[in-house]
Amino acid sequence: MSYDTEQINCEKNRIKKMKLPGDTLIVPEKLTNYLLVPRKRNDKSKWLAGAGYTPENWEMLEADLRNQILSENADSVERTEFGQMYEIRGILVGPNGKSLSVLTVWMTDNETGNTRFITMSPDRKVR
Repeated sequence: MSYDTEQINCEKNRIKKMKLPGDTLIVPEKLTNYLLVPRKRNDKSKWLAGAGYTPENWEMLEADLRNQILSENADSVERTEFGQMYEIRGILVGPNGKSLSVLTVWMTDNETGNTRFITMSPDRKVR
């Protein structure tokens, strides 16, 4: 039986994609003290505000990450000394209806086995 390159790549992609646990941790301070706060370097608050996310409605960002992004397939990207890293790319529709293409990073901790949200940024590789 012979396989072409497209079939082989499809098989490889199928193996590394998976769903992350529904009880994945999203620490509120990651949203309220980092993503939604203006920063001199690597600011994401203006980008998120464009979709209607603010420090006052951080719970909506958490819920939208769970419902719109965490429900997508995750790609296993790297194993570090701390745990297995994953990326999930998707479309996040904000409270004002604007869509953001996002790249989110998650990690399953080696010690505890818990999976948690690490960060997010604009997805430069829109699918």
